[in-house]
Amino acid sequence: MDAVVTAFGLVFQPYVLLVILLSAVYGLFVGAIPGLTATMATALLVPVTFFMPPVPAVAAIVTATAMAIFSGDIPSALLRMPGTPASAAYTDEAYLLTKKGQAETALGAGLVFSVLGGIFGVLVLIVAAPALAEIALKFSSFEYFWLVMLGFTCAIFIAGSDPLKGMVSLLLGLLISVVGLENPAGAPRYTFGNADLMGGIPLIPLMIGMFAVSEILRYAVRVVKPEMATERPFGNVFKGMGALLRKYPLQLFRGSALGTAVGALPGAGADIAAWMSYAASKRFSKEPQKFGTGHVEGIVESGAANNAALGGAWIPALVFGIPGDSITAIAIGVLYLKDMNPGPTLFVNNPQNIYAVFIVFILAQALMLPLGWGVIKVAKQVLRIPAALLMPLILLFCIVGSFAINNSLFGVAVMLIAGIAGFFMERWGFPVAPTILGVVLGTMLEEQFFSSLIKADGNFMVFFERPIAGTLGVLCLLIWLWPLARMLRRR
Repeated sequence: MDAVVTAFGLVFQPYVLLVILLSAVYGLFVGAIPGLTATMATALLVPVTFFMPPVPAVAAIVTATAMAIFSGDIPSALLRMPGTPASAAYTDEAYLLTKKGQAETALGAGLVFSVLGGIFGVLVLIVAAPALAEIALKFSSFEYFWLVMLGFTCAIFIAGSDPLKGMVSLLLGLLISVVGLENPAGAPRYTFGNADLMGGIPLIPLMIGMFAVSEILRYAVRVVKPEMATERPFGNVFKGMGALLRKYPLQLFRGSALGTAVGALPGAGADIAAWMSYAASKRFSKEPQKFGTGHVEGIVESGAANNAALGGAWIPALVFGIPGDSITAIAIGVLYLKDMNPGPTLFVNNPQNIYAVFIVFILAQALMLPLGWGVIKVAKQVLRIPAALLMPLILLFCIVGSFAINNSLFGVAVMLIAGIAGFFMERWGFPVAPTILGVVLGTMLEEQFFSSLIKADGNFMVFFERPIAGTLGVLCLLIWLWPLARMLRRR
């Protein structure tokens, strides 16, 4: 209880509350601009967090992300252009509802059910994370090795319709992660005599480039100007939401539960959760023929799922240091910068900081209703900001942020190269998220593998001798062999 009281004191300070409010407005603004993703919003915040204490730094990322995920629904409904990938699953439904004169229903459902789904995900995070941390305290390098391998496996299998491209993307991330000093010998590896590469490829400029700069390049080559679906002023977006709650309680629960579960898978994230929930909604609906014509049921379930996935993604990030999605990959970097190293010991050594993060999550969801209503009211003006003015400003922030990491132009060069690489990867169908996961976890994988081999004196069977490690190892092997077994069975 002392830690909880301390956490409330850490959060309810004028400075922290101001950071949460400004981050909320920033996240709503970025999410409402088509092409500016929630991941990009998070990456651009990182340089700002350098100058903040730990709690407001994490609060800024949590709040901005939650707001950006919701506000991506606004251009979906008005322009048929998802503001974030998480809104893409139900873009057509929202746009068709708006064209039928029901913009209030589309936007209201997106707002209300995003808040409810987000609260569900936060409650699961609050309950599950401390319980998992107690179990994780029993983990050794053997268990962490298999946990990282399981994370890589999940990232490949959920990378989209082409797991092979997901694997190539992941291997690229692992290749980037081995640049620097070799573990455990400490010899330079793939540095080509460049002193800047001795510490490895800097993670933050890499992520800013792959997510933010690549989006700017995509926006620059886009030639189609979207048209607004409605020009009339919006009415009361909360009208009829009570009736939807009474009509679709099962869809709300199913979307929230599925979103939280998918978010907890390493490398998954809100966009995959939204697509899976939309598919489940259509599959189990009593009115499947209405889907694709402007039906609010899909928005209810997917809208709850994409925000619930945020809480779910923080569970493996806080407990094991394994990112649930690209956003928590960035957040893990910030946690390390602030000496809040993720892992089970964080719950023992700094419980007040963890409870502060939980409180911030709840505050962010509570703020979403009034601020979301406000941004819907001014949405048309926000969406009319010319891209020719906005994109150069964002690129300037990217350059300043990458330079500020080490006060070196090397970070800027990494950002630009990563941005070009991310642009072509997305164009050719290679997902970017597995690459980032490979970079974040590659160092951990190498460290745990060599630590385990040294302890086991080179005996590989020790990886299966401990109960938890053996279970995780067998699970990994079964997942790897399952496609082969299915192919042999078909033959």
